[in-house]
Amino acid sequence: MKHYAYSKEEVMDTKKIARINELAKKAKESGLTPQEERERAELRAQYLAAVRENFRQTLESIEYKE
Repeated sequence: MKHYAYSKEEVMDTKKIARINELAKKAKESGLTPQEERERAELRAQYLAAVRENFRQTLESIEYKE
């Protein structure tokens, strides 16, 4: 059984993740306005920061045993 240190919601708000996905879909289908491109860039930056922080916390919680 795998144990995860965090849930999906702790990485980033699910509404923000849904918005990232909406913008990605729209970008593929019809393109984004400059405002939407800025929003997408900001949301992506927030997501990556959250993932990096959780990864750092995971690494810091590793205990080495001999």
